[in-house]
Amino acid sequence: LERNELEVYYQPQVKAGDGALCGVEALVRWRSGGELIGPERFIPLAEDTGLVVPLGEWVLAEACRQLSRWRRHGLTGFNVSVNLSPRQFRQRDLVEKLQAMLVENALDGSLLELEITEGAITESPEEAVLCMQALKRLGVRLSIDDFGTGYSSLAYLKRFPIDKLKIDQS
Repeated sequence: LERNELEVYYQPQVKAGDGALCGVEALVRWRSGGELIGPERFIPLAEDTGLVVPLGEWVLAEACRQLSRWRRHGLTGFNVSVNLSPRQFRQRDLVEKLQAMLVENALDGSLLELEITEGAITESPEEAVLCMQALKRLGVRLSIDDFGTGYSSLAYLKRFPIDKLKIDQS
């Protein structure tokens, strides 16, 4: 972060029927000395050290800035999804920070989708529901990422205000 070596790549999400763009997913990459380093090499370290919170905030802010630029240039009809780490999801000021980013970039919350892992919501379900409800009040769409890696059932998920369920590839 300090050396400005992080980049956000946007993976297109398309409709299966007609191939039309319906969204993009913001994915962080680290470019160090010309080498592009994948997240599997630095995200676990960032999580262990707590640096995943400022890293995640930077990615979220950058995704909002980019979405705002696209909209100013007339590119509309799609949203941006951003992964939240479990630590970032548990931050007490997450909703306030996100609201400030939306206001700063003149974005409606419905243009943003936050991906939260199954583990992040099952750790403290009552707090997760409250946080998710506050995010929904901003208009943000919510998805559970990597579902099936924990011990949740589909019935258990009914208590969470989610819009999308992403099944783990395994």
